[in-house]
Amino acid sequence: MPCTTGGDNIGVDVVVFLVLLAVWIAAGRYFATRPPIAKALSRWGHILMPVVLIGIGLLILIEGGAFGL
Repeated sequence: MPCTTGGDNIGVDVVVFLVLLAVWIAAGRYFATRPPIAKALSRWGHILMPVVLIGIGLLILIEGGAFGL
């Protein structure tokens, strides 16, 4: 599938990407500094992180039609 973003919009894409990245970082920091969440992450993070990443990968593969015949 070809890229649908023209060369004129690359600056807008970069700015939007950086702004949304900052939002994700701020949200992660906010939640990770809450004591109950930090305690749960320190206890279960080594199990939860691989499960979440594998789930996201499978979702990408399924939605992309990688398993279609």
